[in-house]
This record gives sequence, C-alpha cells and structure tokens, in this order.
Amino acid sequence: MPPARRLRNQSNRRGDETAVSEVLGVIMMLAMVISIMGGVWVFLNPYISDFEDNTNWNAANGIADRLEDRIDVAADLPDGTGIRHKFNMRSSMLQGVSNLELWSISADLTALDITQINDFTTSSFTVESVNSTAEKVIIQDENGINEFNIDVNTGIVTHNLPLADWYIITVLNDNDEEIHKTMKYTISGLRVITSLGNGEHEIYLINNARIEHFADSAWEISKFPRIEFEQLATGGVRLSIILTNIEVNRSLGSANHLGIEIISAGSLNPFSGQCFNVRYSLTNSVSPVITPQYDDNWLTEYTLNRASGTLDSFVGLSPFERASGADGISVSSIGLPVYFDVSINEVLVE
Repeated sequence: MPPARRLRNQSNRRGDETAVSEVLGVIMMLAMVISIMGGVWVFLNPYISDFEDNTNWNAANGIADRLEDRIDVAADLPDGTGIRHKFNMRSSMLQGVSNLELWSISADLTALDITQINDFTTSSFTVESVNSTAEKVIIQDENGINEFNIDVNTGIVTHNLPLADWYIITVLNDNDEEIHKTMKYTISGLRVITSLGNGEHEIYLINNARIEHFADSAWEISKFPRIEFEQLATGGVRLSIILTNIEVNRSLGSANHLGIEIISAGSLNPFSGQCFNVRYSLTNSVSPVITPQYDDNWLTEYTLNRASGTLDSFVGLSPFERASGADGISVSSIGLPVYFDVSINEVLVE
C-alpha cells in the first residue's frame, strides 16, 4: 500500500474512534443525568405526594365549609325556597348518608305529674303516669296526626301506625291539656370523601356537627351538635336544641363543577316553653366512639363540679342516671324554672 494511502486510512480510523468516543461520552452523560434525576425523584416523591394530599385535604375542608354555610342559610329560609351552588369536586366525592343519628327527647309539660313512655313495639307502647292523669295520646308523624286512648288498666296504647323516621307523642289528661311529650327523630347527613396517599379521608356533616377521619388516625370531632344552655337574667334557665336533617334526593358523586340545590323543607317546634324532667339522648352510627365523646363534651362542667364536690349548687346539663350520660342528658336547675326549646329543620339537597 502506498504511504500516502496508508496515512489517509490511519487518519480516517482516528476520526472514527474520536466520533465513537464522543457518542459514548454523550450516552454516559445522559445516563448520569437520568440516574441523578431518578434519584432526585425518589427523594422528592414523598414530599410531592404530601403536598398533593395537603392540597386535596384543604380543598375538601373548603367544600365542607361552604356546604355548612349554605345549609345554615337554607335551614332558616321559608319552606320550599333555597339556594343553588356549584362545587369544584376535582379530588373529592359528595354522598348523602341516611340514618346517621337517632335522637330521643322527652319532657313533662306540667309539674303536677311525672309521665314516661316505654315498652315500644311495632304496634303499641305503654304510658306510665305517677298520678294517673294520662288519658289519651296524640301521635304525629310524617303521615299525619292520630289520636288514641290509653287503656285505663294497663296503660297500653295500641296503634296501627308505621312509626319510622320520626314521631311526636303528646300525652293529654282528661281536660285535653298536654302533660307530656316524647319524640324520636332520625337524622341524615352528607359525607365528603377524598382519596389521599394513605387511604380515604372522610368528613361527615351531620346535624350541625363535623366529624373527620383519616385512614391511619382516630375519629375527630371539630364541631358538635347545637345544644345551648344558658341562665336567664330574669330567672330560670333555657336549654335549646337545634336539629338539622339533610335529605338527598339524587346521586351526587363528583364533577369538576357539581351543581346542587339546597332547599328548605320546613321546620318543627315540638317543645317551646317551661318544661319539667327534661331528658334527651342520641345514638350516632358513624363510629362507636362518637356518642361517648358527645356526652363527655356536654357533661364537662358537671364532671368538674362532681370532682370538686360542688354539685349541690351546680346548674347545667347533668346525666339522667349513670354519670357517663349513657342513659341520657337532663338538666340540673336547683329549683329554677327550665325553659326548653327544640327546633327541627328539614333541608333537601337535589
């Protein structure tokens, strides 16, 4: 091979080797960059996930705040009127949940007798009157108002009514004067569900209360039902209970812009005025830990006075029988008149 051609071939080989070396260098550089980016992603991924979870959690709480505000407004409106609102449900889902709470409320309407209603069956119940003044009952439920006599020998009232979601039983004496009322009311509500990295986050909106739960933590109550107790400047005490029932008439679900109507369905006021032997209780079915926490909250002052030995002068909410409140909550008034108000607001979501 001539020397000139040999030199040309050697030069070409060196050029090819240089090109291959540059390509390998670029590939190694890209591999290094990808490796570094992968390491950065692995390092940052938990923080990014936590940031997304925090954003979605804040959005869910914002939805719950707006729902509470709109429900409060609609509950005070005249029957059949309401408001329409759109919610951004990008990361959450809204559901209606039925029969979450059962409230039982009773009180005597006169100081001349003590009356209790118990032994409920599907078609009867028993009225016990200490001074035997109970003569008949009026039963109000979602289907109307009916009157029944009380058996003079057994105190049993036999009826043919399907007492289901709610009813109010009013006991009358022989002068048609109201001497006692007992009512039961079933409460439904809403649930906001949000998917987070560690599972579902739930917010229950029930009867003016808010209950929150993370998949890896305990239930938390951030707002309690509206029970107000106050001493009056004119003498006496007032206990006010406001119940809000939310009925959902359609599937809600999730959407970028979920439009719903919140409409007032009217209200009931079964108790208003001076009452005696007031008693109320509830059962919350969201979790077994909720009802005891409600009772503990309402009996906080009673528990403090019991521990300090000052129950003789205590005025406020007190347990009906057992100190835990498991048998219901009553009022300790040390002889002061008790004014008892109960308002039940019905709200439709559709």
